[in-house]
Amino acid sequence: MSQFPSPTPSGGSPSPASAGSEAVVPVPAAPAAAPAGWSPPAEAGRPPQLVLPGLWLFVPSRDSHGGSAWWLEHPDGGLLIDCPGWTEANLAFLARQAGGRIVLTSREGHGRCRRFQQALGWPVLVQEQEAYLLPGVERLETFAAERQLSPRLQLLWTPGPTPGSCVLLASGCGGPGGAAEGSGAAHPDNDPAIPQGDILFCGRLLSPTGPGLAAPLRSARSFHWGRWLRSLEALRRRLPPQSPRWIASGAGLGALRGGKLIEGGRAVLEGLDLEALAGAAAPSAPPS
Repeated sequence: MSQFPSPTPSGGSPSPASAGSEAVVPVPAAPAAAPAGWSPPAEAGRPPQLVLPGLWLFVPSRDSHGGSAWWLEHPDGGLLIDCPGWTEANLAFLARQAGGRIVLTSREGHGRCRRFQQALGWPVLVQEQEAYLLPGVERLETFAAERQLSPRLQLLWTPGPTPGSCVLLASGCGGPGGAAEGSGAAHPDNDPAIPQGDILFCGRLLSPTGPGLAAPLRSARSFHWGRWLRSLEALRRRLPPQSPRWIASGAGLGALRGGKLIEGGRAVLEGLDLEALAGAAAPSAPPS
C-alpha cells in the first residue's frame, strides 16, 4: 500500500479526481519516515488521462525529455511504466492506488524515480545495465535477459536505444470492467465491451512517426544502432503470433495527432524494413 493517506476533500468521504480534471489536487503528506531533504512536489500539474479500461497516460515530462509514462491497473498488479513528472496531481493519483511496482524501460524514463519510490514505497525494476544510474534508490530489483513478473507480464531486454532498454509485454489488457476502482472515470468511449488484447510498452524502442505508425528513431543520445535493430528482430521472433495488439511508446506522442496507443502493433513490427534501416545514415551530432 502507499504510504500516503487517501486525499479527502472537505466535507466527507474520499472522492478521487476524474481523469483529465483540472480540479485542485490535495498535496499528500510526507512519508512517515521521510529522508532528510525530502519535499513534496512544487508543481500542481494535471492528472493522467484514461486511454483504455485500466490504462492511463501521464502528461509528457520534462524530466524524461518529453517522454510518456503510463499507469497500468493489471489483474496481476498495478504497474507504473517509467516515471511521470514530479507533480502534485501525479503523486496524488498514484497514492490512491492499492500498491504497485515501478518499471523503468530505459535511462530516458528514470525521471524523479527516487522521489516517487520514497513517497510510495514501491519496488523499482530496471535492467541490470542501468541500475548504477539509480544510487540510493531503495527496493531496487534488476534482471538480465528477461523477467516474468506473472504469467501475463513479461520484461524483455532490448538494448540499442540505451544499454539497458527493455520492453514490457502485458497480456489481458482492456476488456470490460472500466476504470480501476477509485479512479472516478469511465472509458472515454463508454464502451463496456472493448476486446481484451496485449500491450507492448516499448519505451524508446519505437517512436510514433505518424497516426498508427512507429519506427526506431535514433539520435545523438542513442547507444548502438546495430544492437537496436537486432533487438527488434529478436522481439518479432519472441512475441506470440498476432502480438501485440497495441503499442504504448515511452517517447513523445505528438506524431499520433491526438492518438495515444498504436493499434495493430504486430503489423507495425512486421512492417519494419530492418535491412533498409541498417543502411540509413546516422544523425548528425549536435554542435559542441
